[in-house]
Amino acid sequence: MTYTRCWIFLGILSAFAAPAFGQSFRVQCPTSTITHPDTTPTQLVNSSEPAYTKPTYPASSTDYTTGNTGGAVNGAIKCQQISGGDGYASMGDGTQTYMFSFGPLSGLPDIAAGGPGTVAPTTFNTPYPVNASASNALPPGYPDVMPATGAVDYHGAIGLANETPHIETVYDASESGQLVTIVLNTVVPFAVGDQVIISGVGPGYDSRIVSNAAVPWTVTKVGVPNPFFNVAQGTPNGASYAFQYTAIAAGLAEVAQPASGTAADVSKVTGHVDARQAMDVGVMNGNIPAPLMAIDEDDEFFLTLTNVGMIMRPDLFEQHTVHFHGYPNASAFYDGVPDASVAINIGGSFTYYYLAPDAGTYFWHCHITPPEHLQMGMVGQLYVRPRQNRWSGDLYTGLNTQQGDLRTACSSATDILCSNPLPAVQTGASNTGVLKYAYNDGDGSTYYDVEYPLQMHAFDPNFHFVGMTFNPEGFADMKDKYFMLNGRSYPDTVTSGPLQTPSVDGVNHFSQPLPSIISIPAGKRALLRISELNVSEYHTLASLGIPMQVIGYNAKLLRDQAGNNLYYTTNSITLGGGESLDVILDTCAVRPTVTTSTGTPGTGPDYTKCTTAITAGTYYLYTPNLDHLSNDAENFGGQMTEVRVTPN
Repeated sequence: MTYTRCWIFLGILSAFAAPAFGQSFRVQCPTSTITHPDTTPTQLVNSSEPAYTKPTYPASSTDYTTGNTGGAVNGAIKCQQISGGDGYASMGDGTQTYMFSFGPLSGLPDIAAGGPGTVAPTTFNTPYPVNASASNALPPGYPDVMPATGAVDYHGAIGLANETPHIETVYDASESGQLVTIVLNTVVPFAVGDQVIISGVGPGYDSRIVSNAAVPWTVTKVGVPNPFFNVAQGTPNGASYAFQYTAIAAGLAEVAQPASGTAADVSKVTGHVDARQAMDVGVMNGNIPAPLMAIDEDDEFFLTLTNVGMIMRPDLFEQHTVHFHGYPNASAFYDGVPDASVAINIGGSFTYYYLAPDAGTYFWHCHITPPEHLQMGMVGQLYVRPRQNRWSGDLYTGLNTQQGDLRTACSSATDILCSNPLPAVQTGASNTGVLKYAYNDGDGSTYYDVEYPLQMHAFDPNFHFVGMTFNPEGFADMKDKYFMLNGRSYPDTVTSGPLQTPSVDGVNHFSQPLPSIISIPAGKRALLRISELNVSEYHTLASLGIPMQVIGYNAKLLRDQAGNNLYYTTNSITLGGGESLDVILDTCAVRPTVTTSTGTPGTGPDYTKCTTAITAGTYYLYTPNLDHLSNDAENFGGQMTEVRVTPN
């Protein structure tokens, strides 16, 4: 928002009496859904990736809201929370640059280590274990990258808090076999399925109606008739005063009315967030790139954006959104474009829902005044892993099995935009259920050993300076001077671990957590997930000594409708803003022929084995655009990093 727009906004407020709307920080990470049902108490099924054996949706199904009818439960539930606000980043020449930016509010230790902050519900829904110990208190800017003594390795949603339990007085109880009816002195505040602890009911009651605190009773029915209702005695009135549960044994006998007793529901997580903790960590905690996300095909992904505001620009009331660029959404409501969905105000949260589409490299950004917010740093990466990673057996058979799932089926006879048809040649390649691929290729050609996301981006420091100092931003004069890979310019690109920047709150925040250095054991293959998120220029990357094989473009496998691979080998690639490539760096010169799962020779190379590796040493990945190899037109810097091939 520019200075001029601020005055327009204030004028609108003065002209109309606007009602007050309450907002709050909340998150959403369900432990089960229609597509991912789970009846286990610990919800372990939906927190892990099952092996892929058959389609989620059978070929006869046209209802894609129920994924367990004749099919299989594939994928899992994944969750992540991010903050929208501001922060600083350090350039290769030491300059600190102000940003509008996203920061992590879940999976922070993983983010600080350069990984994705996407976690399972069992991790996400665990409140931070704060106690009276000073070493266990949640520090501003957590996690401390220095690291501090007694730091807690906590991956859940920051600020997630248990709801305060209801503690109600028990009036009386009755039993019929194993069915116990508990009467309260007030209207029952519990719901069916709630875990309730019964304590202190006695004397005269069988001890088996009292809960073991570790295994509370489960409410089976509420609003049941009050068996003790008696107007003359003044007993609690109506069905709303009683609820039921099933005890562990039958034949329980009431001897006397309890002199005392309580019923309390177990403190539970409902998405409530402690605003203080979210603000302590989220303010000035912006990252460049924005927090990395990674999910698997068939996952349901719940992403919460919490807008914590901008401490450096308190005059701005900037809304933020998340737009997954090129990502197929079932509903525009979650697309992040304010015209068709919603924008998140300061002090509020919104949870986006996505059903993971085809595998590939995607990216995301804020869609509020995109040229401004992208230039200022509100851009990040997302990649989707293929089902083929979870398949055991012949890959051609596995891909053919996937064609039975109509949601993602790929038939070139009916769909001219089919992205991954069956390969023209059956190579005989197979998976053991643990190998990694970039796409569902069916022939093993996108196999890789290590992967590195690389985001190309650039900054105009003058644009950022006026954005911080209340001046109108000159979009027409925008000229990038800092050119980066994963938010770093050389020589910071070859620094391992997170980069940190001291901010105005006096705390070091990890500003650029994603490393740019590439390390490959000799004879192995590295997958580079390259995205270009610049708003003003094309960027080029070149590789010396290790050719680049391009296998995917804009999250689509390069393959024609006849199944022929259209991969190409090059020493440089050029991308414009909003494009992505999947590139393989292969450090093996000669590979043996693949052996099929039956032990017979196949028809293609075995990418998991190497006969002759290239020479170990240091190679370079850099831009041949010389003006992109500097820090603000000074020596060094820019888009360059090292590819280190280590002896295997």
